[in-house]
Amino acid sequence: MVIEIRKIGNSVGLILPKELLARFNLKEGDKLFPVEQPNGGLLLTPHDPNFQKAMEVARRGMKRYHNALAELAK
Repeated sequence: MVIEIRKIGNSVGLILPKELLARFNLKEGDKLFPVEQPNGGLLLTPHDPNFQKAMEVARRGMKRYHNALAELAK
């Protein structure tokens, strides 16, 4: 499958085939985040990589301060 970059009005965009949208359960208005890969490739993902980093930091903090958080939850 090949996806072309096309002119859309004064912008350019990617036109995703219906089959691809259905396969990945995507619809108009969904957001995809571009992530540059080490080999020079491009990954489009529905998951915000900045959110993932923030969650990793939050998980470390929750683990470290588990007892304090448990006391605060009472």
